[in-house]
Amino acid sequence: MGPMFVGGLTLMADSQRVEMSAILVFFIIGEVMLLMVPERRATVACARQRRYSKVMTFPDKPYGSIGDFVDAYADQTAFAFASIDRKKMAATANCLNTAYQSGQIVYVCGNGGSAAISNHFHCDHLKGVQTDTAIKPRVVSLSSTVETLTAIANDISYDDVFSYQLKTMAKPGDVLITVSSSGDSENIVKAATWAKNNNVRVISFTGFSGGRLADLADINLHVEGDNYGVIEDAHQSIMHILAQYLRLAAMPTNLIDERKF
Repeated sequence: MGPMFVGGLTLMADSQRVEMSAILVFFIIGEVMLLMVPERRATVACARQRRYSKVMTFPDKPYGSIGDFVDAYADQTAFAFASIDRKKMAATANCLNTAYQSGQIVYVCGNGGSAAISNHFHCDHLKGVQTDTAIKPRVVSLSSTVETLTAIANDISYDDVFSYQLKTMAKPGDVLITVSSSGDSENIVKAATWAKNNNVRVISFTGFSGGRLADLADINLHVEGDNYGVIEDAHQSIMHILAQYLRLAAMPTNLIDERKF
């Protein structure tokens, strides 16, 4: 039996609750142990300082071999993951669960590589989350329809390509997820501003300094980093983590080790 959601709280069968609690405890202990390592604490602290710097710190030099660059890139990715606020991840999971269970629509938008993440979010949440569960997520990527995007951009303004769609379709209680490494893309800021003014909850995925979206959002999932590839890798993983976690929480426990994720 899957979980019930009452007043924002998740009610599970005892076996499910014990299993999910064990997963959370393992996750939290692992994070604490990582931050007990002096080098990791120092790295995370430096990353937070870099958040407010306009100077790119990675890469800041050429690398003698692609193997060396792989190692350096992997280190940056690990630091980015260590910076993700776990409490905000939990708040995001709860927000999405509430929306999916109540039939509200979750809208997602982004530009460039972030548009690809938005479209991937649509796939893995609409289809992936409901696999082996009773959840029927209603998800719309505002980045997916080239015809609509170009019509709005050509006839009105590129700044309106997302907000125009929201004004047409979104209702109070829906959710908007914005994916923007800079946190300052004008068309996304405009969409988030409209959402906030019309009782649509906003969850922002950001990097670099966080930009205006960090302050606009109800929940800001910020990744410490100043490299687009590293930030987008982390955003993509956040999308996957949310989808798989929600599926795990709602599917029969006896099926977990029989399925691929």
